[in-house]
Amino acid sequence: MIKRSRIIAFFLLLILFASLLGTTTNPILNRIKLGLDLQGGFEVLYQVKPVNDGDKITQATLASTAEALSKRINALGVSEPRIDVEEGNRIRVQLAGIKDQKQAREMLSTTAELSFRDSEDNKLLDGTDLVQGGAKQSYDQNGKPNVTLKLKDASRFAKATEKAMEKTPSVMVIWLDFDEDKDSYAKEAGKKNPKYISAPMVSKVINSRDVEITGNFTVEEAKTLAELLNAGALPVKLKEIYSTSVGAQFGSDALQSTVLAGIIGIAAIYLFLIVYYRLPGLVACIALSVYIWLLLAVYDGLNAVLTLPGIAAFVLGVGMAVDANIIAYERLKEEIKVGRSLQAAFKESNKTSFVTIFDAQITTLIAAVVLYIYGQSSVKGFATMLIISLLISFITAVYLSRFLLGLLVHSNWFNHKLGWFGVKKQDVHDIKQGVETVDLPTRFDKIDFVKRKNVFFTLSGVLLALGIVMLLIFRLNLSIDFTSGTRIEVSSDKPLTTETVKSELAKFDIETDDIVLSGDNNNSAVARYKGSLSQNEINELKDYFHEKYGADPNVSVVTPTVGRELVKNAIYAVLISLAGIIIYTAFRFEWKMGTAAILALIHDSFFMVAVFSISRLEVDLNFVAAVLTIIGFSINDTIVTFDRIRDHMKKKKRIRTYQELEEIVNKSLRQVLTRSINTSLSTLLPIIFLLLMGSQAIWNFSLAMLVGLIVGVYSSVFIAAQLWLVWKGKELKKKGVLITYKEKKKYSDQPVV
Repeated sequence: MIKRSRIIAFFLLLILFASLLGTTTNPILNRIKLGLDLQGGFEVLYQVKPVNDGDKITQATLASTAEALSKRINALGVSEPRIDVEEGNRIRVQLAGIKDQKQAREMLSTTAELSFRDSEDNKLLDGTDLVQGGAKQSYDQNGKPNVTLKLKDASRFAKATEKAMEKTPSVMVIWLDFDEDKDSYAKEAGKKNPKYISAPMVSKVINSRDVEITGNFTVEEAKTLAELLNAGALPVKLKEIYSTSVGAQFGSDALQSTVLAGIIGIAAIYLFLIVYYRLPGLVACIALSVYIWLLLAVYDGLNAVLTLPGIAAFVLGVGMAVDANIIAYERLKEEIKVGRSLQAAFKESNKTSFVTIFDAQITTLIAAVVLYIYGQSSVKGFATMLIISLLISFITAVYLSRFLLGLLVHSNWFNHKLGWFGVKKQDVHDIKQGVETVDLPTRFDKIDFVKRKNVFFTLSGVLLALGIVMLLIFRLNLSIDFTSGTRIEVSSDKPLTTETVKSELAKFDIETDDIVLSGDNNNSAVARYKGSLSQNEINELKDYFHEKYGADPNVSVVTPTVGRELVKNAIYAVLISLAGIIIYTAFRFEWKMGTAAILALIHDSFFMVAVFSISRLEVDLNFVAAVLTIIGFSINDTIVTFDRIRDHMKKKKRIRTYQELEEIVNKSLRQVLTRSINTSLSTLLPIIFLLLMGSQAIWNFSLAMLVGLIVGVYSSVFIAAQLWLVWKGKELKKKGVLITYKEKKKYSDQPVV
C-alpha cells in the first residue's frame, strides 16, 4: 500500500528548506566577516616587552596593551578589528578592509611611550606617571593647538623640573618613543622638525599635576597625539616580529575568483550525484544544500573570520561530506542486489555504513584538531572551517539524508522502481540464494591487485628514492613563513618582467634574484628578500608601487624567531596527527592495520613534498594545511578499505592458507574501488576548479590537494592493504591458523585478529 503522506511530508520539508535557505542565506553571507586576504588590510604580530629592565609582563599588562591598541584602532574608524593575545607575550592585530593602511600602521607602531628627559637624555618621568585618559587636545593662550596632560603626583613633577634645571640648557624634553641607541636632544635640537615633541625651558620648580605640551601642531596632530597618549601610555614596548599587508584589489580579485570556482565545483558534485545515484543522489544534494547553509550559519554565529584557506576548507568539506552519502548509497545498492526488499536494504545499509562513516570522520577530525591547535592566523581559520565541516557533514549525511530518503523508501512508491536507486534488475539476486554482500561481483573482478603488489611496492620505492635524491639536491623552496625575511607581491595591469621588478626594488636597496612571475599575462610578481623592512620602508614601498601600477603590493615580513616557531609547530602538528591516527586505528581495528595506514600516510605526505621540491613551488603554511588535510582524507579512504576487509574476516571462522588472505584482500579492494573512485572524484571536482579558476594565493594549496588526493587513493588500494597482507601472511605462517572476529568468544584462548 502506497503511503502518500510520506511523499507529501517529503515535499513539504523540501519547500520548508527552500524557503528557509532562500530567505536567510543572503543576510548570513552579508554578516560573515572576510579576512584581510579577501578584502585587503594588514596583520601584524607584536612581541610585548617591558620598558624598564627587570619589569615583568603580566596577563593584566597584556590585556591593558590589547585594550590600548583597540582604542587606537577605534580612533581610526576600523570596524570590528581582531586583536588576539597569544602565548609568549604576543599580540596579533588583524585589520581587514582598512582604507589607509599607512596611517593605521603608523598609529599602531607608535607605542606612545611618553618620557620627560633633561638635555642630557636622562629620564625624569614616563607614561606610568600619567593619569590614564588624562590627555586632551586643547589650545594655548595664543589660540594654537596643544595637548594637556594630568599627572598622578605633583611632587614627582616638581622633583623632575628641579633636576632639569641642574643641566645646561635647562629644558624638559618631551619625547614619544625615545630610542636609547639612536635619539638624543643634542642631535635633534638644531633641526627644523626634531623627533621630540617639545622642549620647554624650565626656570623654576613646578609643583602641579597639570602639564601643557606645546609644539608646532595642527588641530588633527594634537588630537591624534592626545588619543595616542590616552590609548597607549603604557610601560611596554611593542616589537614587530611579523607583518603581512594585502592590497584591496588583491583581496577583491581573490574573493571573486575563488567563490566562482567553488560554486562551479559544487555544482559539478551535484550533477555527478544525481547522474550516478539517481534518487538518493537527489536527496544527497538537498542534504548538502542544508549542510552548506548550516556551515555558513554556524560560522556567522561564531563571529569567525573567513579567509582564502577557509573557503578552500569549505569547498573541500563539501567534497568530504559527499563521502558519507556515497558510503551509505553504495551499501544500499549492495543490500538491494543480494535480494532484500527496499525497506530491509535501507535499514541494513544504514546500520552497516554508520560505523564506517564514523571511523572515517573521526580520523580526519584528529588531523583538523591538531592543525587548529598548532596552526596560526589563516591556517587556524582553515582548521576551524574543516572541524565545523566535519561535524555538520556527519549530522546532515547520517541523519538528515537518511530521514529524507527514509520518507521516500517507506512510502512504498519505489518498491519495484529499483532503477531510481541506480540498480539494474538483472543484478538483483533472489534472497533465497543466500548471497551476501561480500560475495557480490564487481566490474573489477578480473583485476588481481594482490598479484602485482611487488610491482606497486617497487614503483613506490623507486619514486620515493628518487624523491629523496631530488630533495637532497634541490631542497624545498621554503616561503618566508619558515625562513624569515620579506615577501613582496606586485600586481600590474601590464605584463611584468623579472628585470623590471628587480630594478624597481633596487631603488629601495632591495637586492634579490628570487622573483617569480605568475598570472595569465605575467601581471603578478612575487619577490623574496632575506632582509626585513622597517615600517617606514614598507610605507614608502607601498606608496611607490601604488603610484606606479595603481595597486598596493602585498608585503609580508617574518623575523627568524617566528620562522623557527612555524617550523617547530608544523613538525609537531604532523607527528601528533600521525600518533593520534595510529592510536585510534589500532583501537578500532588492529595495530597492523594502523601501522600500514600510517606508512601509507607517510608515503603520501613525502610524495607531496617531493613533487614540490622538484617543481620548486613555494612551501608555505597553506602547504602544511594541505598535507594535514591529505593525512585525514587518505586515512579516511584507508579505513573504508580496512572496514571491508574486516567484514570479510568476520565471515570466516578460521583462516588456514595464505590464498584465503589474498582472496579477502582482492575482494575487499574490488568492492570498495567504486566508492573510492566516486569519493575521490567528488572531492577532486571542487579542487580542480579551485586550481583552474581560484585565486593565485591558494594555487599551491590546490595543487598539493590534487596531488595528495590522487596519491591517497593509490596508497589506500596498492600500499596499505598490501602491507597488511604481507604482515598478516607472516603471522599466519608463524601461528598456522588465524582465528577470525566471528569466533573470538568461542576461541578466547586463541590469538585474535
